[in-house]
Amino acid sequence: MEKSDVVNFSSLEKELQAALEADRKYQRENDAKFRALNQNVASYEEFRDIVLASHLKPLDRKDISGAPRNQPWNPIAFGTKHESASTEEIQLQLSEIQPRNASEFLCGWRKFAGSSFEKYSLLVSLGGKALQEIFCTEVGFGLLGEFYLILSQCLKSGDEEKVIGVLDGLSRTGRFGLNQTLLSKAEQKACEELFHKLQVAGGEYHTPEDDSSDTSAVCEASLTHAEVDETDITIKLKGLMGKYGIQK
Repeated sequence: MEKSDVVNFSSLEKELQAALEADRKYQRENDAKFRALNQNVASYEEFRDIVLASHLKPLDRKDISGAPRNQPWNPIAFGTKHESASTEEIQLQLSEIQPRNASEFLCGWRKFAGSSFEKYSLLVSLGGKALQEIFCTEVGFGLLGEFYLILSQCLKSGDEEKVIGVLDGLSRTGRFGLNQTLLSKAEQKACEELFHKLQVAGGEYHTPEDDSSDTSAVCEASLTHAEVDETDITIKLKGLMGKYGIQK
């Protein structure tokens, strides 16, 4: 038997254990998401905390008595608080994630478990066109609602046009209308809040009905280039609001 034909059982066992643990983690967090939604949590922070604590188990009497514990109660949460990634590290991680399909996207998405900002940055960096191609069949795995929660929570000033592009791309994915009807109340609320924030950021320019035509002409002539851009954003938003079922 050639050396190349020898099976490395130790390596295979490690890969199997890692795959099993990743699957258990996904199932555990997915169950926690459904529990959080059924509890009608008031904010995304509560939703996130429930998911982050999904690995914890109820305490026994022996856990709260006896010798002091040196191990932190929640090692995962402990690590996330004290090991925040720098902007450069985040950008490096994002550059390494170039998904071509939904499966590859999900693998990259799971790397940022519990980190809303990194997930937000991933969505914005990919953009609407790429997301439309990735999820050409549909946005599965319950991701659509999670996208809304994260975009609404993490929306940054200056990213409005990029986020609108993301929303436009998502609205063109397969079975979008059906997936919209399957959103939870919390996810629907996050979607509405996101559009409201974008409207406020973009600015809406209404001319009072009783203004004279001369005043309207002066106002129109005095619009700066930035204001024209903001008006374009508002127009794009109004077009998307119909697709998303958002009342104007």
